[in-house]
Parts: sequence; structure tokens; C-alpha cells
Amino acid sequence: MEEFFSKKYGDRVRLGVLSAQPDQARTAEDGTETNEATLDLHFDYLPRDIKQYLDRFVIQQEEAKKVLATAICDHYNHIKRCSREEKCREYSKQNIIMLGPTGVGKTYLVRTVADLIGVPFVKGDATKFSETGYVGGDVEDLVRELVHKADGNVTLAEYGIIYLDEIDKIATPNNLLGRDVSGGGVQRGLLKLMEETEVSQRTPFDLTSQLQAAMEFQSKGKVTRSVINTRHILFIVSGAFNGLSDVIRRRMGARSIGFVGGASSVQPDQYFLQFAKSVDFIEYGFESEFVGRLPVVVACLELGVEDLFQILKHSEGSIIRQYVQAFDAYGIDLAFTDEGLHRLAEKASLEHTGARSLVSVCERTFREFKYQLPHSPVRKLEVTAEMVDDPQGTLGRLLATAESDQLAALQAAANMSAVEWSRRYGIEIRLTTEAARLLAQKSVDTGRTIEAVFADTFRNYEHGLSLIRKTRGIERFEITPEVINAPESTLDHWIRNYYIQTPS
Repeated sequence: MEEFFSKKYGDRVRLGVLSAQPDQARTAEDGTETNEATLDLHFDYLPRDIKQYLDRFVIQQEEAKKVLATAICDHYNHIKRCSREEKCREYSKQNIIMLGPTGVGKTYLVRTVADLIGVPFVKGDATKFSETGYVGGDVEDLVRELVHKADGNVTLAEYGIIYLDEIDKIATPNNLLGRDVSGGGVQRGLLKLMEETEVSQRTPFDLTSQLQAAMEFQSKGKVTRSVINTRHILFIVSGAFNGLSDVIRRRMGARSIGFVGGASSVQPDQYFLQFAKSVDFIEYGFESEFVGRLPVVVACLELGVEDLFQILKHSEGSIIRQYVQAFDAYGIDLAFTDEGLHRLAEKASLEHTGARSLVSVCERTFREFKYQLPHSPVRKLEVTAEMVDDPQGTLGRLLATAESDQLAALQAAANMSAVEWSRRYGIEIRLTTEAARLLAQKSVDTGRTIEAVFADTFRNYEHGLSLIRKTRGIERFEITPEVINAPESTLDHWIRNYYIQTPS
């Protein structure tokens, strides 16, 4: 039954036995009982502690890491004070808006911070939501998702972080006529969440919620209205904000903020994002109340070739660590030269998707290596600039060299097996170069050791060659490819020639 519910409705529906005893409860604004767990939030980080932790994973974005670390500390230190004081003073929540192109580490920054402090993290796409009551996702679903990420712990969920990307896509043009349910409506929906409101854990049109309510009613005789309070949920929104730099540039106008001769006009677009103010976001298409709930603004810089190189080489979340582990599973040692890493970074920078492009560039570079090498004798792969420039050619040469080296080693092992056989039986057999190479190739083709191939080939030769030695006194035999290809018939032929035809 539990498996049926899981397959049909996902992992958010769990079948279990409900206790007849009521849970610890609190009262919502309407006086309805609601479930609550207690949580002692242990937060003793300083801004510099968080910044240093982020440095291990995120390259560049120094200002963004400082601002984020400070805002996180302000927010969770305030929560600690509120847990000690019944009446907590008014506080302007440090909700954050992050600006910058795709792939510069915005999501990674927030996710890494959430992992560090141990609170649930939910990421959403602003373009997927619409105003409550219209077709499309409801922004309140983000709050409910926090409870899911917190394994049902509502109190922990109330300390979580909601990260909403593509927020620039819900900006509403000033000349829009009619009601906008995908832009301004979403802004209004987020507005109340970013301050303080209570969100029901159950939605009236969700089958999962109805099943849970039915089970609770059957157990307790009533259904508690479980809610999530958003007072201490931190909201972080982000977007590329294409065109915002033009708005900022127009506002700054001829003042040029200290640059002589209008030099500011030659600065790249991303340069102006660091000077973004509330008026710029309002002109861009956001409601003033919405912008007012996002007091912390930070711009992330576009990543250059050197930044991408540093990510590959030094970040603890570098994609190359994943590839090292993948090849290691096949017993292959993967090593990178600085030149190889730099060439990967150069190729990634041409795609203009920031750090995300490192994943696609590495996948294309290593695709055939991951398929071919596990079946080959290659046990070491060095990533050089030449290899990144010509992966197919490098793979071909690598396989050819490895196979040649393998055959040479097996050929030498075949000769050693012949020496050991001669010493054991007192009859010398000598492999020609071609015969030794043929034995080596048989070992490769069959996947058997050279010793096993040799023993199987010459399993009857000790007795047959002993007869020939006794009758004809021959103690040295040359093994040619013909012998390897037909060992039994060759031995029979030798015996007939040297033993049966011997005169009495």
C-alpha cells in the first residue's frame, strides 16, 4: 500500500499509523490549532566565517560573498534574539536581490550558505508562477516546499531560505493594459510572503493534501489547520536583468559618477549593475512595495577565462573532481595539467554561460574517453592542451600506444613462459617473434592471462616432445605461428616424422 501511494502521488504522501494523542499545538491567527515542533537554532557564525567558507567553493564574486555573508548573519542573529525574547523589536528583514548573468554562481552561493547553516533551501523559477487563483504555480507552494525539504519539520522550515531565479522576467511594463497575472500578480503574491503571513500546508485542490486530511480526521476526529509562518524565512531573488544597465546609465547621466570626459559611457553593461538603486528597479517594471521588501542589492560579475580556470583548479565543487572519480571507478588515473585546465576554461568562455559551460565543455571533451578507456589497457590519462584541442585524435593515439605497449609486455611474458616450461621439462622451446606476438594477441582477444593461454596451447607437448627426444635426441624446438594456430596437429605431425618413422 505504501509503495502504491508513493508511485501514484510521489514521496510527499507517506502511509503510516497516526497516534491517537494530539500533537503539540499552537494557535493560528484565526484561533485554529496548528502543529508545531520546537527547534533550537544554533547559529554562531561571523560574516568572515561564512565568507571564508564560500571562498572554498565560489571563485570571484568577492563583494557578493561579503554582502551575502553579512545579510545571513544579520538575519539569523535576529532570529536568535527573537527566540530569547518574547517581544522582538521591529526588524527589516534582509531579503536580497542578486544581479548578474547566468552561470556566475548566484544559485551556488545561496545553496552553499544554506548547507553550511543547516536550513532547508528551495529554488524556484519566477516564470513558472502566476497570481493566486489563476492557471500556473502558486508562489505559496515555495513555502510548502520548505516543509517537504525539512522532512515535515514546520519550525525548521520557518527558518529556511527561498531562492527565486529569473525574477527579472516578472517585471511589468509600465504601458501594460489590463490585469497582469504573470508579472505584477506574482510580485503581489510574493510581497506578503516576504514580510509576514501564514501559509496553509494544505491546498484545497491538491489530492495529496486531501488524503492527508482524511487520514488525520479518521485518526483524531478533526483536522488541524497546519500553517507555516513566513516571518523568519529569508527570500533571495536573482536575475540577469538585461537592460537594467541602460536604466542606471540614464539615471547617472552626465554626472558620470566621477569619471572625466564621460568615461563611464565606455564601461561594459555589467559595470553599472553595482550602482543599482530602488528607482532603477521601479523603472525596470517592479512595484515599489516589492522593491522595498528587498533592501540588500548585490551584483555578481561575469566570469572570465582566468576565473573559469581558477574554478576548475581550486574550487571544492570543481567539475573535474567528478571526472576524476568517474575514471577512478574503472581504475584509470586522471590527471590535469595547468595548460589543459586553461584550455578547457578558454573553450567554456566562448559559450558565454559562465561556469555552467564548464560542464558541457568537459562532457564533450571526455565523452569518448569515458566510453573507450574502461575496455582498454590504458590506466592513466593526462589532460593537456593538445588533448582538449583534439580529443578524438588523442584518444586514437592513446589507444594505439597502450595496445602496442600491452602487446609488447605480453610478448615478453610469453617468452618468459617458454623459458619456464623449458626449465621444468628439460626440453628447450623457443618462440619466434611472430609466435610470441600471436600468443600475446590471443591473450588480448580472449581476456585470459598469457600464462593461461600458453599452458592451454602446450598442454600435451611435454609428453610428445619427450618421446621425440628419446628417439631422436632432439632437445631444441622452434615454435612458429603455425604451431600456435594448430598446436595439436603440429605435435602429431612431429611425432609421426620423428618417432613413428624412426628405423628399428
